[in-house]
Amino acid sequence: MTGRVSILAFLLASGVVQGLPGLPRTQALGFAMAVLAVLSLALVLARPGGLRVLSWRWLVPLWAAWLGLAYTVAMAQQRLADELTEDNQNKVARVVLQVAGLVRLGADSRMFEADVISSRPAGVPSRIQVSWGAPGHSGPYGRFNAPAFDFPKLAPGQVWRMTLTLKRPHGARNLHGFDYEGYLFAQGIRATGSVRGTPVLLEDRPWASLPIAAQRMRHRVRAAASPFLEGMRYGPVLLALSIGDQAAIDTADWQVFNRAGLSHLIAISGGHITMIAAVGGLTAFWLWRRARWNRRMLAEYIPAQIVAALAALAVAWLYCLLAGWGVPARRTFLMLAVLALAHIFRMRLTASRVLCPAALAVVLLDPWAMLASGFWLSFGAVWVLMASGAWWGRQMRKAGRSRLRAAWLFIVSATALQLAITVALLPLLALLFNEVSLISPLANAYAIPLVTLLVTPLSLLLALLAFIPGLEFAAAWAAWLGHAVLEALMHPTVWLTRLELASVNVAAAPAWMSLAAVLGLLAAILPYGLPMRHAAWLLMLPALFWRPERPSAGGWNLHALDVGQAASFVVQTANHVLVFDTGLRSGPQSDAGARIVWPFLRAQGENNIDVLVVSHADIDHAGGVRSLLAAAPVQQSYSSFDLQAHLKREAGLLGLPGQLPSLPLAMTACEYGAAWQVDGVAFEFLWPLRTEPNKARKGKSRKSNDRSCVLRIRGRHHSILLTGDIAAAQERALLDRGLAGVDVVAVAHHGSLGSSAVQFVNGVQAGHAIAQAGAWNRYGHPHPKVQRRWEDAGAQFWRTDRDGAVQVQSRSRGLVAQSVRHMRKRYWQGR
Repeated sequence: MTGRVSILAFLLASGVVQGLPGLPRTQALGFAMAVLAVLSLALVLARPGGLRVLSWRWLVPLWAAWLGLAYTVAMAQQRLADELTEDNQNKVARVVLQVAGLVRLGADSRMFEADVISSRPAGVPSRIQVSWGAPGHSGPYGRFNAPAFDFPKLAPGQVWRMTLTLKRPHGARNLHGFDYEGYLFAQGIRATGSVRGTPVLLEDRPWASLPIAAQRMRHRVRAAASPFLEGMRYGPVLLALSIGDQAAIDTADWQVFNRAGLSHLIAISGGHITMIAAVGGLTAFWLWRRARWNRRMLAEYIPAQIVAALAALAVAWLYCLLAGWGVPARRTFLMLAVLALAHIFRMRLTASRVLCPAALAVVLLDPWAMLASGFWLSFGAVWVLMASGAWWGRQMRKAGRSRLRAAWLFIVSATALQLAITVALLPLLALLFNEVSLISPLANAYAIPLVTLLVTPLSLLLALLAFIPGLEFAAAWAAWLGHAVLEALMHPTVWLTRLELASVNVAAAPAWMSLAAVLGLLAAILPYGLPMRHAAWLLMLPALFWRPERPSAGGWNLHALDVGQAASFVVQTANHVLVFDTGLRSGPQSDAGARIVWPFLRAQGENNIDVLVVSHADIDHAGGVRSLLAAAPVQQSYSSFDLQAHLKREAGLLGLPGQLPSLPLAMTACEYGAAWQVDGVAFEFLWPLRTEPNKARKGKSRKSNDRSCVLRIRGRHHSILLTGDIAAAQERALLDRGLAGVDVVAVAHHGSLGSSAVQFVNGVQAGHAIAQAGAWNRYGHPHPKVQRRWEDAGAQFWRTDRDGAVQVQSRSRGLVAQSVRHMRKRYWQGR
């Protein structure tokens, strides 16, 4: 028991490091080690007895915790040291590199991980992520019907000489949002580079290392199987089930899988790996029992059970390499390795004796594995599986039953176990993704057996047959049949996800509630022990039904989201929510509305939008409108343009003519004089003037920026001014019309030098000025002169490229402003 407690102490200490704002100093680790050494020496010199034995039981886990802390800190320091030097930041470098991972194929781009061999100048990290875009700007709606750019064939193992613009990893930081910087750091990627000019292929090393060889095999499987999947609606899903390449799966399909709770089936999960390993082990068992050598059965030399265990482990290892060796794959292989070794050496096993060594091995190989949600879901799923009762000896086949009935009962039992996993992990999924799928048990009831027993084996059969010359017909048949089964199960799944109650949003709960929910889940599924353990499910209710604190009447919360070189604000009052602008559309299937704004609203417990304001039609302000309208019902919208016409035009550009999202119940033009009041907070448009659209047709200087909606929000204690992209001329007009002091100002046009005139800055006398801008944007926003103007006027200047999302709260006790990068600082954040 002490050994398992020590492993848990090691894992806990390692996990704590990943949540720290900075790494512990070496002196502190040395002092802790000295204290433990003194205590250990005292115990050695102490007289034998019960106290001594008891002391070792708690001292050994303390040493394990120190080792976990020291090991993780040492690994983190090593990775931090492998960074892009300041001299190379956003500069051009000539790099010789080797393609290290499976290349992500886009219509107009290629992206891959690479190992740096040499660089000029020096100071480039050993592992970088390279983006190679097609010449010319394809635009946010793609290249329309233009032919795709003819990229050279990229494959793992190739050595290229490239000219790259290198940057340190940087991503949007929003409350409860995806930490892109942390994700890249966990992958060991310490810089990103975009290709300039024409790269040169130097040589090909397909067998440079085992990881390169595995990635090259994945590349070859994709190249061989892809022709058989062309034109198939769910062809990329079959490819994902065979080699783990999920990049080509449509965004809309992911939304269906997530809402139906089927994402675990689309990834190469532990269940798939275990199934393939079982097939390999049973095949080896059958063959070994019948094989002979020198007129003697091979089973007389080595028992067939041992050969089957080793064969299953070898098959699992090969499949994990083909799947990309991700966290779920590593976890499954290491767990199978523990089981195989225990079977060979006839060791007694329990759930903790399997899970603890496997988790320790995963973290030793990759200390950042615990940052991935897959780590927790994978081990949680196996814990539920073992706690279900089958692990501790439920008899799967009784005497007298036929093999056919035994096989049928096995399928039913396996499906029931998978359903148990699905239901038991719903609370954990809610905490991780802020959504509970109510249709998940029903969808998994038919999807689990079909995907596990038919679709996945057929996708693997396709990958095998595609390599064998002369078997093209068989490969095409496997692709057709696998796709037909998948398409058949997707019909009811899509219908279920369109139901109004298909899923329920869950707000992001505080850490202590989340911890209580996880402990309740673990206690509830224990196979024995705690009295009234089934009542532990009640510990999850506070986290599932918790709602963030809302301001009282007259107060408000302002969230300036980090949406890059774009704009989006969320304003919450006591019972209402307003969204001002929706961020940027960056591609045909990617926009800030779906990636940032809606997930943030969902984490805040918002299910609908009371008021949506789109200041003007520029794509960095209106780019996420379509996704936001599709995700949440909107009661009222205001815009300085015809919103419905804009959506129709955008649908045509996306190749979806006539397919519009649900429109707001009421759509109104934003213009001077429009006002309303809710929850003791007054909202009033100050711009544009009602005559502005007519003048715009005559004056050549009139642009959409000049007609941006300007909204003033006045609560009982403080006020906000949201300005869109107005310029100095509109700012002067606002001052002339009586605009006075404001507490918080959204800096116009991302901090452009053409806005924030001195008279305006001095006139509004804001205490806080917020500029939404993207890191290293080509416009130089916010301009240094603009920042100095606001700071010289006494305002605290916030910028989302440096501070992340900014949150401002208005209460009777005062105005409180803070940023996500300071609230939730992590040691890997860029300096």
